[in-house]
Amino acid sequence: MQPAIFLPGWLLLGGLFALQDYAMARSWGYHPHFPLLFSAEGLHFLLWGAICQIVWWKLKELIQHGALGAVFLRLLPLSILAGVAEEALWVAAFPHGVTPNPKWSYWHTLKSYVDAELVNNLVIFWGAVALFRAIGYYQRLREGENTAVRLQSEMTNAQLRALRMQLNPHFLFNTMNSVSSLMRSDVEAADAMLERMSCMLRMSLDRGDARFIPLTEEIEFIQLYLSIQKMRFQGTVHYYIAIDPDVLDAKVPTMILQPIVENAYIHGVAKTVGEAFLGIEAQNQNGQLRLCVRNSGRGIGKVLPERKSVGITNVKTRLELYYGRAQSFTLQEFSEGEVQAVLLLPLEIGSSPDRVALEQAYGD
Repeated sequence: MQPAIFLPGWLLLGGLFALQDYAMARSWGYHPHFPLLFSAEGLHFLLWGAICQIVWWKLKELIQHGALGAVFLRLLPLSILAGVAEEALWVAAFPHGVTPNPKWSYWHTLKSYVDAELVNNLVIFWGAVALFRAIGYYQRLREGENTAVRLQSEMTNAQLRALRMQLNPHFLFNTMNSVSSLMRSDVEAADAMLERMSCMLRMSLDRGDARFIPLTEEIEFIQLYLSIQKMRFQGTVHYYIAIDPDVLDAKVPTMILQPIVENAYIHGVAKTVGEAFLGIEAQNQNGQLRLCVRNSGRGIGKVLPERKSVGITNVKTRLELYYGRAQSFTLQEFSEGEVQAVLLLPLEIGSSPDRVALEQAYGD
């Protein structure tokens, strides 16, 4: 509805009508003067464009938000007046019409064109009103959609914040239990464990509200967690980390692996008689990031019925909120109770300052 666009649009419409009149006259054997036709039709529609622009400026709120009955009753006299006024201005520019007739006075010409064009003018006026009404409906629809999107985004952010608040106390509770168990047998180990836990907390605080971090940072966090658990289990757990160098900079949700690794320890490694193992892998699988945590233990069937894992439920919920259907999370059991959790996520490569160091550590 900007005048620089709206008014030339009406002028273009007048030009199209002029072409139509010219083609029709030629088909009937007449040879009209095209510049005259273009001037007449162009001015006709340009005047209507100006009238409609004024109606838009002055009556937009009434047309877009008023009741249909009220709009019709209030604009009906205006539509007739606008139709007559447009013809009066047009005849002032062409006092004898398109085909000049010197015998006709201005009023005679005006009456003739009002009688012939009033219905057409009413159609133009009410067509413009219908357009303005439709624009109002469209604007309200888009505003409603934008509001719904903002509300959905705010709800999602609130859910994610709640999930992270749920996750951190759960992790701290389990770690503090590990420290408590060591305090009775090895004070130095408990002190070292507390120091490493403080490093983990510092990393968590430094991330703030960041939703995504490079895989390198997530692995660094997991390393601290594994070192704590290694102290707790005193060498009975063997673990490995194998990261494809191509995905070291992949973006992953913050603390997405830690609940899975923790779950593997609680329900798998801790239930293993003798030595146990835990492995973490990451690679590019057909354009997706594949994260795998595999561990020895009692098996899925013996674990899940006893107690629903808060960490695994948390991970699944976060993945659904972040990626929708573009992700998957599966648990699979192998022979002798071995279990692996596999995450498939969209592969998004970022940048990480620790890439070279981690390539050297995990490249093999």
